[in-house]
Amino acid sequence: MTNRARVLLLAASILLTGVRLGLLLLPFRNLIKLVTHISEGFLYSVAVNKVSLGQIVWAVNVVTHYMPGGAKCLARALTTQVLMSWCGYKPELRIGVAKGKTGNFEAHAWIEYQGRVVIGYLQDLPRFVPLPSLEGVKI
Repeated sequence: MTNRARVLLLAASILLTGVRLGLLLLPFRNLIKLVTHISEGFLYSVAVNKVSLGQIVWAVNVVTHYMPGGAKCLARALTTQVLMSWCGYKPELRIGVAKGKTGNFEAHAWIEYQGRVVIGYLQDLPRFVPLPSLEGVKI
């Protein structure tokens, strides 16, 4: 494993842990402010242009696999959003809602980049009605 991969895994691990804690302890509005602030804080210092989307998704997936209890889609999406921002990408957080088969409310979060789903793809993703983007919204 390269040093870059190790650093990416470490960053993903710290971020995912922090996001999961934030989801438990903070109001959503405050968590989004914090994630936005962290995303814009600095560019990822290790080979910014050499970290591919595939490597970012790989790191988030590996860290999720070893995270006790795993991680829900929103935590994974927010973690991916920060890593992508640090690496110079412009991710779009999408949150969608749907009515389940038993009539219950369901939600799902994913990240899109240039119109393609980067993380959070589901085969039945089109059944989720995306909420308006939070980009540019004063929170």
